[in-house]
Amino acid sequence: MLLDPHAIPAFGALALSVLLLWCPAPAVRGNRDWAWLAGLLLACVLGKAAGVLDARGLAAVFVYLALAFGAAASERAWLRIPLLVLTGVAALLLALHKVPGFHNPMLAEHVQVSAGAIPFTLYANFDKAVAGIVLMAVFCAPIRARADWLPMLRRTAPVLAATLVVVLGAGMALGVVRPDVKWTALTPWFLVNNLLITCVTEEAFFRGFLLGGMARGMAGRRYGTAVAVIVSTVLFGLAHWGGGPTLVMFATLAGLGNAFAYLRSGRIEGAILTHFALNAVHFVAFTYPALAH
Repeated sequence: MLLDPHAIPAFGALALSVLLLWCPAPAVRGNRDWAWLAGLLLACVLGKAAGVLDARGLAAVFVYLALAFGAAASERAWLRIPLLVLTGVAALLLALHKVPGFHNPMLAEHVQVSAGAIPFTLYANFDKAVAGIVLMAVFCAPIRARADWLPMLRRTAPVLAATLVVVLGAGMALGVVRPDVKWTALTPWFLVNNLLITCVTEEAFFRGFLLGGMARGMAGRRYGTAVAVIVSTVLFGLAHWGGGPTLVMFATLAGLGNAFAYLRSGRIEGAILTHFALNAVHFVAFTYPALAH
């Protein structure tokens, strides 16, 4: 068992909250946010009991929720814009683990899954998941109708395939990765963690919140969408600076594919699936994370 048994209920509720984002929950007094919100609050209670977060972390979650709901509900620009900025800053700080009060459990420490690869460490990041759940629910309009899934998949598929070919092809050409098909005890944990926490959160922030928000704000301006794509993609690349300039380059390239998937599909799910497909194929079929040299 890679995850401490005491933390399993908290992360189970957290995963449930993510999945409930796509649940067409019936309205309760006109509110359809109750399902994912109930899952998130349950995860926080269980996380507090398990020591995954303390009173400071719990307070941070409520402040973050208040900022997000306040920004979405505000109709006056003088109030909405500062609240949007504060929400974005809060989400970024949570995702970067800069908010005190969270004690994320480690799933694997300094492991090497590919011969000649750089060892890596994997955490189950409660704070990052919280950031993504709220952004997805409040700002990204997840698909909740079955009929909308197939058109999204059709529009996403060509961009997804092109992103895999370009990014992994560039990695092989530059000697950063090489084919290495594998399935280890860590693989299921990595895939679930990557999809529900990493991909949902990063796409909700960089594509749904940042790219989508900027594109809407500059809708009447020439090249407004192009500027939004460039800014959000460059920031996505720079967010990977901890892995060095090579990772920044590949993250920027991948981010461009995710942005095109988001715009072509018109849905945040297109970006999430493209992001996850690249990470999953990278982990399962190529050197992960990169060759040591």
